[in-house]
Amino acid sequence: MVKENNNTEEQFKSVMQECRSLFEKKLHDYNASWRMLRPSSLTDQLLIKARRIRSIEVKGKALVEDDIRSEFVALINYGIVGLIQLEKGFADSVDISNEEAMTLYDKYAEVALQLMLRKNHDYNEAWRMMRVSSYTDFILTKIERVKEIENLNGGTLVSEGIDANYMDIINYSVFGVIKLTFGE
Repeated sequence: MVKENNNTEEQFKSVMQECRSLFEKKLHDYNASWRMLRPSSLTDQLLIKARRIRSIEVKGKALVEDDIRSEFVALINYGIVGLIQLEKGFADSVDISNEEAMTLYDKYAEVALQLMLRKNHDYNEAWRMMRVSSYTDFILTKIERVKEIENLNGGTLVSEGIDANYMDIINYSVFGVIKLTFGE
């Protein structure tokens, strides 16, 4: 893997541009069919992706073509879908244009970037010292939290909401892609 400088903002934007490009291509192929996903189904999709990453990490190999990096990319895109679904609610049919979907994608990609920049300032690049497998474990923990919040119908006492957990899933996944692309 080619090492580049550790400019987190540039690397983050590069990863998000790759994810955006894939998202746009899938919109072309499927339109915004994900609009029909209810919250619990979206959470289960995130769970499947994160569990697959952990399985590959533990077993040391994959028997299906998609690798860990591509599963992190999927988590990023599904995390953004989750944020869109929180804003708009689920639908019984595709009810937004591809252009509107991309506008919403860009909105939440920017929110994720700004959150990462604030946290990265406070934590001083601590994520770079972490193992990729820790991102996986933290993502699985965030998904479990989302499931519990859904089971409580959002009625938490002191916890962050589902949106904060989706943001963390996105950002940990971006960190995973950065490390798998640019190295330590």
